[in-house]
Amino acid sequence: MDSVVHFELPADDFERAHEFYREAFGWNIQHMPDMQYTIVGTTESNEQGAPVNPGAINGGIGKKQAPFAEHPVITIGVDDIDKSIERISSLGGSAVGDKMQVGDMGWAAYFTDTEGNVVGLWQNA
Repeated sequence: MDSVVHFELPADDFERAHEFYREAFGWNIQHMPDMQYTIVGTTESNEQGAPVNPGAINGGIGKKQAPFAEHPVITIGVDDIDKSIERISSLGGSAVGDKMQVGDMGWAAYFTDTEGNVVGLWQNA
């Protein structure tokens, strides 16, 4: 079974979003200006960045643009993004853009489900 491993929140104003989530929930905010992205820690993590609390996930804040322009996106961890996209397509979903390498950590991709929701996929390197 593949699990939800990450979330992404769209933002127009990074500083405003950072302050809101830091103050509202005490989240750890690590902005990466060169990527126009912010890593959000919602729970204690180990050396690899994985949450140590069962069921907890961390996330990110990204520039409000496609594929997450209007609503938060949940991300599901999979063993093989390409095979997952094939299966998703056969079930009525469709890929949104191309698979992207994320540093040396892994790959990300997005798809729309049969209800029009944008959902992320993550494959560890």
